[in-house]
Amino acid sequence: MTDFTMKTDADGVATITWDTLGKSMNVMNQQGYLDLDALIDQALADDAVKGVIITSGKPGSFAGGMDLNIIATMKEAAGDDPARGLMDGLMACHRILRKIERAGQDPKTNKGGKPIACCLPGTALGIGLEIPLACHRIFAADNPKAKIGLPEIMVGIFPGMGGTTRLVRKMGAMAASPFLLEGKLSDPKKAKAAGIVDEVVAPDELHAKAKEWVLSSPKITKPWDEKGYKMPGGAPYHPAGFMTFVGASAMVNGKTQGVYPAAKALLSAVYEGAMVDFDTALRIEARWFTNVLMNPSSSAMIRSLFINKEALEKGAVRPEVEDQKVRKLGVIGAGMMGAGIALVSAQAGIEVVLIDAAQDAADRGKAYSETYLDKGMKRGKVTAEKKAAVLAQITATTDYAALAGCDLVVEAVFEDPTVKAEVTAKVEAAVGPDCIFATNTSTLPISQLAKASGAPEQFIGIHFFSPVEKMLLVEIIKGKATGDRAVAKALDYVRQIRKTPIVVNDARFFYANRCIIPYINEGLRMVAEGVAPALIENAAKLVGMPLGPLQLVDETSIDLGVKIAKATRAAMGDAYPDGAVDEVLFWMADEGRLGRKSNAGFYSYDDKGKRGGLWEGLGPKFPLAEAQPDVTEVQHRLLFAQVLEAVRALEEGVLMDIREGDVGAILGWGFAPWSGGPFSWLDMVGTPWAADTCDRLTETYGPRFTTPALLQEMADKGQSFYHRFGGEKSAA
Repeated sequence: MTDFTMKTDADGVATITWDTLGKSMNVMNQQGYLDLDALIDQALADDAVKGVIITSGKPGSFAGGMDLNIIATMKEAAGDDPARGLMDGLMACHRILRKIERAGQDPKTNKGGKPIACCLPGTALGIGLEIPLACHRIFAADNPKAKIGLPEIMVGIFPGMGGTTRLVRKMGAMAASPFLLEGKLSDPKKAKAAGIVDEVVAPDELHAKAKEWVLSSPKITKPWDEKGYKMPGGAPYHPAGFMTFVGASAMVNGKTQGVYPAAKALLSAVYEGAMVDFDTALRIEARWFTNVLMNPSSSAMIRSLFINKEALEKGAVRPEVEDQKVRKLGVIGAGMMGAGIALVSAQAGIEVVLIDAAQDAADRGKAYSETYLDKGMKRGKVTAEKKAAVLAQITATTDYAALAGCDLVVEAVFEDPTVKAEVTAKVEAAVGPDCIFATNTSTLPISQLAKASGAPEQFIGIHFFSPVEKMLLVEIIKGKATGDRAVAKALDYVRQIRKTPIVVNDARFFYANRCIIPYINEGLRMVAEGVAPALIENAAKLVGMPLGPLQLVDETSIDLGVKIAKATRAAMGDAYPDGAVDEVLFWMADEGRLGRKSNAGFYSYDDKGKRGGLWEGLGPKFPLAEAQPDVTEVQHRLLFAQVLEAVRALEEGVLMDIREGDVGAILGWGFAPWSGGPFSWLDMVGTPWAADTCDRLTETYGPRFTTPALLQEMADKGQSFYHRFGGEKSAA
């Protein structure tokens, strides 16, 4: 059986159909390349074939990308020289696409050859766009749901099968940069406007239009294979092109802080490739792609942001119970969190009952969705029909009787156990006996809250991150009595709303907040010690954190930090470890500097809420120490504050799967994505080095950096986390 088949019609047009077996969307695998190569050879050698159309057998899509197992296969092909195996494998793929591009033309005169068109019935991503770019004309169906682009940069690599070189030569470096450096995706009409695809036609005319073009004896030589070709926008040695590359280099380094190898490698491949002929440029691209694939950062990002993320979304940790798809959802509390939950649920086609104590509050919660959809309409992302359909799914009311028929209720009221207990009782009196009850909480123990329920096995925690419509992660928390059906219901619901779930066991702060609070606290502790706030913030960003700890506490609000600190101190008593942190946090709150929401925090803000520089008032209260630590020391403190909590969460059974630990860290609070997550980072630096560093930090800064027993044991044995817990042959 093969993923590619070919059929030639009476007019001499051969149609090669790509249909990956057992997949909802085409994915390129090792055998697929060989099959495609053989069929192209067959078509070019057959005198009866006048031209070729490459299309998909999947309705509504062309291809979703490449099976990343190909990379491992290439590495293994050369035995002890994986880089050689990658380079040879990549060049073999380049030869296939180059064969499509040249299509039998005379290498000296560019005469002859057979036209090859590509038909995109829908989504075309990664290699699913790189193959079309090698064809002579790209026809895309007018399918507004389709996404066309090269998103590889988002998972730590770049388009390395010719997409980088071809897109830049087709569009110019400046025009291609959003699609290459940001992974921008477009619908077919926008892809045509950008110059990525050539024609957008009605879906039922797709094949006919391509065939008409193939039979029209078109000119098929690509511009870069013609004499005198000049790159759009100018090559690097052209004045305009020079300025483009100077600006691009500054932009890449400004956005990545130098910690994402793929972005720098991509820019290098484009810059160097633009100064040579096309075939040499492909070889340069392959060399830089090999360089990236051999970098442990890229391997970790691929594993966490592609393989593990996809596995979790498909139910890798789901209990084996029957389908628990949500049909009617109740949301209690129409504040920002509840309103966001109602919005994403209605967008997923779920009927939503949004309840608040007052009707005007419930109406404001529904209006949140309307405002969001109106913004989407202005950007052309939402139609009037879509807006009406989503709003029709939401019923805003004060009447708990409206919850009848709900199979899941999510409570999103104040973080107060008494209030939550009252809501639990009201909900259970209104719904059927099989309804699952979920509490949205970021700090309160689920097992304690479940005591207010008459059916604790149907009580579960679902922790959304704010703003709900933007944040990809949802943390599902199992109480001591939570049953499998409740877990399955939560997972199926999260999948419906197109978020990524992690499942953790009940404990104070669960997993995400447990790790992010020490990060914030370490930053505050350094302020109290006299470490320059600018050094703290920039050290964090230079190690790949999206926000420094001081900016992060501004965003989440300083008074919330005070509430959490007081509650934690009350719960822990003499064991409470963060008194030095409270000195800074409580003083800021007393000064009325509550963060962005008050336009005053560790940073200064203008009247419109735009963030400026760090607040100068910190200096008089917390004067700078004469001796400042180096950047690396600050980075180690900030990273280990988070990483050690992740290890402790695994050690204590709060975290049950290291995949969830890594994916949750990146999506939940932005833990240095280049690292692949805390466990991937520990594998990257090695557990022996990590344990030794913990010992040094403990000696200098105190017991919060004490090496967890699990980490020490693994260091003594020279183990890695993905070898021990992830079933991998090697550490990365």
